[in-house]
Amino acid sequence: MVYTLGIDIGSSSVKVALLEVASGACAGSVTLPQAEMPIDAPHRGWAEQDPRMWWQYACEGIRQLMKGKPVGSVRAIGITYQMHGLVCLDTQGKPLRKSIIWCDSRAVGQGERALRDLGRERCLERLLNSPGNFTASKLAWVRENEPDVFARTDRFMLPGDYILFKLSGERSTTCSGLSEQILWDFVADGRADFVADYYGIDPRSIPEALPSIGIQAHVSAGAAAELGLEPGIPIAYRAGDQPNNAFSLNVMEPGEIAATGGTSGVVYGVTDLPKADSLSRVNTFLHVNHSAQAHRYGVLLCINGTGILNAWAKRTVAPELSYSEVNQLCETVPAGSDGVLMHPFGNGAERMLENRYTGASVLHVDLNRHNRAHLLRAAQEGIAFAFRYGVDIMRESGLRAGVIRAGHANLFLSPLFRSTLATLCDANIELYNTDGALGAARGAALGAGLYRNRNEAFASLRRIEEVHPDPAIRQVLEETYQIWKKELQLQLENQ
Repeated sequence: MVYTLGIDIGSSSVKVALLEVASGACAGSVTLPQAEMPIDAPHRGWAEQDPRMWWQYACEGIRQLMKGKPVGSVRAIGITYQMHGLVCLDTQGKPLRKSIIWCDSRAVGQGERALRDLGRERCLERLLNSPGNFTASKLAWVRENEPDVFARTDRFMLPGDYILFKLSGERSTTCSGLSEQILWDFVADGRADFVADYYGIDPRSIPEALPSIGIQAHVSAGAAAELGLEPGIPIAYRAGDQPNNAFSLNVMEPGEIAATGGTSGVVYGVTDLPKADSLSRVNTFLHVNHSAQAHRYGVLLCINGTGILNAWAKRTVAPELSYSEVNQLCETVPAGSDGVLMHPFGNGAERMLENRYTGASVLHVDLNRHNRAHLLRAAQEGIAFAFRYGVDIMRESGLRAGVIRAGHANLFLSPLFRSTLATLCDANIELYNTDGALGAARGAALGAGLYRNRNEAFASLRRIEEVHPDPAIRQVLEETYQIWKKELQLQLENQ
């Protein structure tokens, strides 16, 4: 048997999957830890994780998957990771502090100043985004607030770059990775040194940028011994979690759309036109198959607070129930949750709310009528309302969401959520037999030449279900959504 490994570094867990190349089937997967990984939040709006924890779970997952399998059967490795995180390494390759991860909002002020000083028109034309709360802005926060850490930073990396470094000893990033750090100039089609200069970032601390698909490094002897693998295995694919989710679903061409509903929720559409949202509520990055000959851009709507709200609601009001039992309990309440509303924006500054942090909220609870079933259903509906709010923004930029592809995982395991989202967005939802780790393994096989082309790579991808809008609940959901939206606008006006 010939296998490839996919490593998915999330903020809730690390997942490792084994792809059997000939059949394209999943030959095993491991998710660690059993409970969610901790996110440290020493101050309001902060979110940090220790990068060494990611590596520890990745190692443990690989060793578990490889038990009983020939050491030489793995022919390539792919990596996907939570986007926009900051890992600062010293000259010895050791982390100087915990990673400031994607949902941390401390650098909003740095991004706002950069937008003002560099000029809104210049940023939107050349970066297709405001500097926002992205990786370069996070490093600027470190420079201003932790000058000793900044001075000792030899290289700064994204979470996936750190995992590649631990596997190989090589320091690099990808072109797509530079764009998610807001260090890619879309006009020059190269590194945005004017942003680095503004933030006082030494260009030598920015790793070399490589294509996402293709051999980028090889497993070192030391890592191979630690993992029980052969040295020299090519690492042939690397992408942020949202471009990778799209890749996993074979969303690669203009007009195709992917969605995911993990801790955060994302709608990701592919286009060949580099167009910015004037308010940077949605963001544009290089897609994994972007090239000088065929431009491919990913337009990303990210909602920080989605699955994390569903998990919070379950943990708070129904800790003894499984997610399947929670879904069944939600079905005992009619669409619209009898007026109970939830806003899921309690996981850092929200880009689609122009980098504001409102916090999550629960509204219109009647203590004499409502019970935990109403709260649980309102959580899932509130997440779907947030998706609809963002999809409407994407439609303003010309993207159309007639069909949305998603993996059969996380929030999309809930029939209630799927039906609610399809109805609110007036779109069919297609569910496929894949996930992020399996997609990274498939990308590794393609990048290492184990598949000759994309047709071979995705021959085993199967649509397992299609969900259509439900006309029976359309009116009540639309009416409830308009109330939800009005309440959100009041919150934003009162901030």
